[in-house]
Amino acid sequence: MAHSEYPGSEHDHHIIPKKTLFSVFGALVMLTILTVAVAQVDLGSAINIILALAVASAKASLVVTFFMALKYDKKINTMVFSIGTLFVGIFLVFTLFDTAFRGDLGNVGIETISAEKRTEKKLEARDPGAAGLAIAPGDSARLTDQLAADTTAAADSAAAAPDSVAAASGGDHGGGGSDHGGGG
Repeated sequence: MAHSEYPGSEHDHHIIPKKTLFSVFGALVMLTILTVAVAQVDLGSAINIILALAVASAKASLVVTFFMALKYDKKINTMVFSIGTLFVGIFLVFTLFDTAFRGDLGNVGIETISAEKRTEKKLEARDPGAAGLAIAPGDSARLTDQLAADTTAAADSAAAAPDSVAAASGGDHGGGGSDHGGGG
């Protein structure tokens, strides 16, 4: 069959010269080097983003125009691609300008995950726990009584501490202590 069975399906293929393809490849390599070089320099976040998007757009345009041969294809295909790209750009701009709800996400910030976990552990260490929280009037009275009892017990143990320290160290000379007279 020398001809196609479907009307309008004949399509002339355009052979792109190797010189053009290698030139485009060289341009893509140079733009990639430019991308890496610009990423190493801090020009401010807005300028870095705009520059990165511009270089990426130039690289994508080269790929679409020459490697995908859109330059030599039907104009309707170019128009469809251009309109699609235009709308993607519009949606990207809308997304970048939506600053009203930035910061609403709890885990988005300059703090790393490990630093966030350390902060969380510090806060947990300061947490009094359920026993230290009065959640009902009866709990408040019970905790007040418990605090008074703990304070009294601490005062009693502090008053008894000198006697118990002396007994434990063998300072009680009334007998029953350790033998200080020498080994034997």
